[in-house]
Amino acid sequence: MRIPMSNDAPNGPGRPKDLAKREAILEAAKALFLSLGYANTSMDAVAAAAGVSKLTVYSHFTDKQTLFGSAVMATCQNQLPDLIFEYPAGAPVQEVLLNIGRNFQALICSDEAVKLSRLIIALGSQDPAFGQFFYEAGPKRVLAGMEALLREIDERGLLRIANPLQAAEHFFCLIKGAPDYRLLLGCAGPLEGDEAEAHVREVVELFIRAFEA
Repeated sequence: MRIPMSNDAPNGPGRPKDLAKREAILEAAKALFLSLGYANTSMDAVAAAAGVSKLTVYSHFTDKQTLFGSAVMATCQNQLPDLIFEYPAGAPVQEVLLNIGRNFQALICSDEAVKLSRLIIALGSQDPAFGQFFYEAGPKRVLAGMEALLREIDERGLLRIANPLQAAEHFFCLIKGAPDYRLLLGCAGPLEGDEAEAHVREVVELFIRAFEA
């Protein structure tokens, strides 16, 4: 999604500065997209909020849609990095799933994620392409990581999962469940503390029972 720049070389002298600017741009973009909406957020405004030139913004992100997608990816990556879907040797499958469940629960309950979900729903009613773009930038990557993990769990004989992608979808939908629906509607707050832990544990136990070897 991002055009590589010549100063993106791993050992280039300008890399730390460039990375810092990129992070500043992403943080500014997330804040503006969530507060002003997609249509009302301009690349000029992002540049001003990030303290960089508009040329610098375009050097990292070719257009506003690319910037939006990168902001979505960064939001997911912060809470669910790719490494979380790697199976540690000898780890109990329950602990691996609990770790993912807790992080996903924290992600969907964050104020940032709630505002982003509402924004996508609003944008999707205007242009369905935004919903697909959001899915490709965030949820699809998370599902792909979970699918690969569940396939490995099946191959190890820890659980019997005939369709890892479908099982991954079931897992995340169970974590979201009714609490997330009420949260998005604004008629309930996010699950926190012991309540969130109990919810995640119940989902993991249910999931394991469904796919027991």
